[in-house]
Amino acid sequence: MSTGPNIPRPPDLKSLTTPEDNARARSWVEDFKARQIPRELVELSFARSSGPGGQNVNKVNTKATVRCPVNSKWIPAWSREVLKRSPSYVSSSETLLVTSTVHRSQAQNVEDCLAKLHALVLSASAGALVAETSETQKARVRRFEAAERAQRKQFKDKRSEIKRSRSNRGADWD
Repeated sequence: MSTGPNIPRPPDLKSLTTPEDNARARSWVEDFKARQIPRELVELSFARSSGPGGQNVNKVNTKATVRCPVNSKWIPAWSREVLKRSPSYVSSSETLLVTSTVHRSQAQNVEDCLAKLHALVLSASAGALVAETSETQKARVRRFEAAERAQRKQFKDKRSEIKRSRSNRGADWD
C-alpha cells in the first residue's frame, strides 16, 4: 500500500464529494504530516549558488533543486489541480520544481527542498478538505435562523398593521 520507503499511498480519489471521501483524505493527510519525503521519490540536481559568499560559492555546488512529477503515485489526485496552479509547477514538464540556496551545505539545502515540497503537497491536499460542522455550530446557526424568522415576522406584522390602519382611515373620512 505504500509508494516509497516512508510515504503512505493516498486513497484513489479524484475529488472529495462525500463525507466518506473526506474522512479517507483527512486520514491520509494526518499520516502524511508525520512523514518525510525520501530522496528516492524525487529527482535531485545541484548547481553553484549565486551571490556573495567568497570561495565557497565559486567552488561548491550547494544549490539544490528537487523535481517531482505532479502525477506521482504518492501525490493525491484531489490535490493535483491546486498544485498545477502553484508557482512551483512547471507546465512544460508537468513537474513540481523546488530550489534552495539558503544554507552553505548541499545536504541542508536538499533537506530544505524536501521540506518545501512536503509543505506544498500538504497544503494542497489539506486545502481541499471540507471541515465538518460541529454540533455547537449547527445549534448556533439554528438559533440565528429562528431569530431571523422572528424578526421578519415582527416586521411583516408591523407593516401589515400600518397598511390596515391606512385602509380604515379612508372609511372614516366619508
